[in-house]
Amino acid sequence: MCKISGVILFLFFINGHVASQILPKEGSHLNYRLIGFSFADTIKRAGEYKIEIAEGKFDNETDFKKNITQTIECRTTKKIIEVPEFGSDYTWQTVATDKQKKSRQSGLHHFTVQASVNVDTNNIHLRIISNKGKYKDDYIFIDYTQALYDMNGRPVWFYEDPALLANGNSNIRDIKLTKDGTLTFIMGDRACEINYDGKIVWEAPYASDAGADNAEHFHHELTKLGNGHYMVLGTESVSWKLPYLKDDSAYLTDDASITKDSADTFRQKLKFGTVIEYDDKGKVVWIWKSSGYFKNSDLYRYHLPNGKFANKDVHENSFFFDEKAKVVYVGFRDVSRILKVKYPEGTVLAEYGNQYKEGMEEPGNELFCGQHSIRISTAGNMLLFNNNAFTPADLPKLEILKEPVNGKGGLKKIWEYDCQLDGINKQEMDNHNKKIARMRNLRGRNMSAKIKMTSGGNFMELPGDAYFASLNSPFSKILIVSRDKNILWSALLERKNSQDSLWSALPVYRANIITNRKDLEKLVWDTEGVQK
Repeated sequence: MCKISGVILFLFFINGHVASQILPKEGSHLNYRLIGFSFADTIKRAGEYKIEIAEGKFDNETDFKKNITQTIECRTTKKIIEVPEFGSDYTWQTVATDKQKKSRQSGLHHFTVQASVNVDTNNIHLRIISNKGKYKDDYIFIDYTQALYDMNGRPVWFYEDPALLANGNSNIRDIKLTKDGTLTFIMGDRACEINYDGKIVWEAPYASDAGADNAEHFHHELTKLGNGHYMVLGTESVSWKLPYLKDDSAYLTDDASITKDSADTFRQKLKFGTVIEYDDKGKVVWIWKSSGYFKNSDLYRYHLPNGKFANKDVHENSFFFDEKAKVVYVGFRDVSRILKVKYPEGTVLAEYGNQYKEGMEEPGNELFCGQHSIRISTAGNMLLFNNNAFTPADLPKLEILKEPVNGKGGLKKIWEYDCQLDGINKQEMDNHNKKIARMRNLRGRNMSAKIKMTSGGNFMELPGDAYFASLNSPFSKILIVSRDKNILWSALLERKNSQDSLWSALPVYRANIITNRKDLEKLVWDTEGVQK
C-alpha cells in the first residue's frame, strides 16, 4: 500500500447522485503521511464538514475524543491532510453539520502509517541549507531513499521493496511523476511504473528481441511518453573484431573481454546502449542501438597502445525525447558525447563532442565532460548537467546550450552556473580532496579514469524563471537557482554515522521535483485505481 502524509477525500457523481468511498480504507497500511481522505455525506447537502484525527487506535468515542490531535474543516467530502508521524496508528471520523447546526458523526475509522529505515529522520535526513520560501509548496523525489520530501526536508511518502532494503540502501534510479499521476523508475534491471500506494501498474518485459543476449538490462532512465508509451535505456553487448591487436600481445592473458574466434581473429566484448520504446502492453515498437553508430564513427578507430579498444563500456546515461520535434537526444558520459537522433528513422542528425584522434588522452571538450541529464527547454535550448570531470578539481556546472541553426556549427553556451559546495561539512570536503589527490596521480591512457570520480546529476527548468538540479555523487547536493544565479533553496541528504554520530552525505544519483499542486493531487487521488 502507498503512504501519504495528507488526507484526500473523493466525491463522485453517478447519474446525478452522490456516491462516496471511504478512504483510507478501514485497516489500511499506508506508506505515506500525505493522505487522501474521502467520506460519505451523512447529512444531505450539509453546510460544513470537519475531519477529526487522533494518533493511536481507539474503538470508543470517549477515548478518541481525548486524543484528537487534528481537526480539519472542509467544504466538500474530500481533503488532502498530512498526519504527523510514520510508524503510527491513527483513528479518524467525520462530522457533518447542516445549516440548522444539526451535526452527525460518521463513526470511527482506522489506518496505520508504516515505518521505513529510509524515512527515519534520526538516521537519514534531508538537511535544508537555504530556503527563500519561493517554492515552499513543492515536493522532491530522491532516488537513494525512494522517498518524497516537502521543502522543509520532511519525508511524506516512500516506496519500499523488501529486496532493496539491505543496509538501508536502494538501487532505484530516476523516480519521477508521469502525466497520468503515476511514478516511473529503474529498479535494478527492472523498468517499473507504480501508483501512489506502491502497486506496480506497468513493468517492461525483461526478455525480448530488443537486446543482443535476449535481455534489455535496463539502466539510468525511464520516461512515460505523451502517447502512453514508455521509453527506456538498455544495454547491448557485442563482440567486435580488433583491427590492431597482435597475436603476441602480453595483454591478452589478463583480459576476459578478449577472445579468439574459429578464424583465429581476436575479438573484444564491448557494451553499447539501446533506446527502447514499449507500448502499454509491453511490446517493443521502436529501438535504436548505439553500436551501429559507433562502429562507423571515430571511436571505432580509437584504441590503446596494446591494440585494444579504449572504451569497453560505451553505454548511455541519459536521453530526452522531444516528441514535438521527433528527435531523441542521447548522452554518453564515458566518451563525453551527445547524439541527436531522428525519430523514428534512427539516423544521427548531429553529434556534439570532440572527434577522437591518435594521441588524444582525455575525452572532455570545451563545453562538457562526463555529462548527465539532457533536456530541451521550452525555448528549445539544451539543458545539460556537466559533471565537468575533465579537471578533477573543478566542480559541476549547469549549462544551457543553443544548437546551431540548420545543423551547421557546434553548440553555443548561453548560460551557466558553477555549482558550489557551501553547506557541505568539512569531513565531506576532506574526503573529496583526497579523491582529487588520488586522481592526479593516475597514469596511462585510461579515458574514463577521471570521469568515474563522479556519477549522476540532473538539471531542469522550473516555473518562475528558475532551475532545479541535483549534483552528482560524491557531492549529493540538491538546489534551486534563479536565472540570475541566486540560490532559492538547497539541501543535502545525509546519514548519521552510528560510531561518531557525525552526518555525512549520501550518494544521490538523481532527484526530481513536483511544482504543480494539481499534479500532486492527481498522484494522491489516483490511488487504488480510483478516478476523479
